[in-house]
Amino acid sequence: MRCKHGKNDGMITSISNSRIKNIINIKNNVKARKRQNCFLVEGPRMFFEVPADRLLEVYVTEDFAERHRERLSAISYETVSDSVCHHLSDTKTPQGVMALVKKQEMTMDALLYIEKNPCFFLLENLQDPGNMGTILRTAEGTGVTGIIMNRYCVDPYSPKVVRSTMGSIFREPFVIVDDFQETLAALKKAGIRTYAAHLTGENVYQQDYRGGTAFFIGNEGNGLSEDMTSAAEVRIRIPMKGRVESLNAATAATVLMYEVMRQRMRMDD
Repeated sequence: MRCKHGKNDGMITSISNSRIKNIINIKNNVKARKRQNCFLVEGPRMFFEVPADRLLEVYVTEDFAERHRERLSAISYETVSDSVCHHLSDTKTPQGVMALVKKQEMTMDALLYIEKNPCFFLLENLQDPGNMGTILRTAEGTGVTGIIMNRYCVDPYSPKVVRSTMGSIFREPFVIVDDFQETLAALKKAGIRTYAAHLTGENVYQQDYRGGTAFFIGNEGNGLSEDMTSAAEVRIRIPMKGRVESLNAATAATVLMYEVMRQRMRMDD
C-alpha cells in the first residue's frame, strides 16, 4: 500500500489526479493491467474478499468509510469525492469502494500436480465476460482443479469478468497460455484423459471422470477449433430434447463440472 493504515489526509476531488488517471487506464486497458500486473475490484462484496497481501491501493467515498469504519481500521485507503468515484466505477450505481489488486496466476507445472486426479477445463477463444466469470465461479463451487485459457480469450481481469466471478477470481486457480500445444503435451505426459465438447460426441453421462480429466470448451459462436477437437481423446455431447442443438459455453461447462463432482462424490462415499 502507498499510505499508512487508515484514512489518508485530504480527499481526491479531481480525475486529473495522476493515480486516478492510472486507475481509469487500468480499468479500461488490458495492456495496462498486464504491464502493471494488477486489476481493479469494485464494490464491498468483492473488496472485502480480497486477500490482504494482494491489496495495492484502496479508494473509498466518505460515506463508505463512515459505514465501514471498523472493517477499514486496519486497511490503508484514500478518500475520493462522489464525482471521482463515479468516473472510476464500471457500473451505473457506484458502491463507494474500489481497489487495485495484485494478480496471482499459477504456473502450468504447479497446476498439474495440485492433486492426484485433477480436473481441468481448457477454454479456447472464449469471448463473453459473463461466460468467463460464470465458469470461474462454478469451477470453484464444484471443486475443479484449475482453468487453462489461451491468450485469445477475454481478459479474466476485465471489470465485467471480475465482477461476475463474485470473488472466485481470488480462489480458483487459472493459467493463461500462449497456445495449447505445450499444454496438451503436458496433460498427456501426466496421464490426464482429454474430452472435447462436440455435437458429434458420445453421451456425456456414459463416461468415467473419476481419474485425471481435462475438458475442452470452445468459442461461443464457432465452438472448438478442429485442431483442439482432433487433439482430444474422446468427443462428448450433452444430450438434449426438443430442437435445441447446443448450450452456451458457461452452461455446457457447468453441466460437465457437476457431472464430474457427482461421480467423484459417489467414489468418496
